Amino acid sequence: MDESHEPLIAETAPATAGDASHDEHVAHDVAKHIRGYLMVGGTLLLFTGITVALSYVNFGTPKANVAVALLVATFKAGLVAAIFMHLSSEKRMIYRILVFTFFFVFGLFWLTYLAWYDPITR
Repeated sequence: MDESHEPLIAETAPATAGDASHDEHVAHDVAKHIRGYLMVGGTLLLFTGITVALSYVNFGTPKANVAVALLVATFKAGLVAAIFMHLSSEKRMIYRILVFTFFFVFGLFWLTYLAWYDPITR
């Protein structure tokens, strides 16, 4: 039962003249995606600068400073997940998993908050 993995003849056939227009179409689609990636990368760099600038601003309390930092970080993480991880074009199941993950992380933040500011032990 020795099967060789030689390529099929159709796979090794040279490209025909009709494939040239297909290649140009694919190249145009790739250029469109690269432009989008560069725009998202620029937005991430911009918001990184905003994060650094906001780190020097005092919003009154440390809690407010952390809340603003988390808000900016959440926006940046959402961009990375939606564009670079291609979650913006996924099916319904991935959104169900993301919603579960969001509630799980929110629950962990809530448990941390309860442990940190427990009025019973203070």
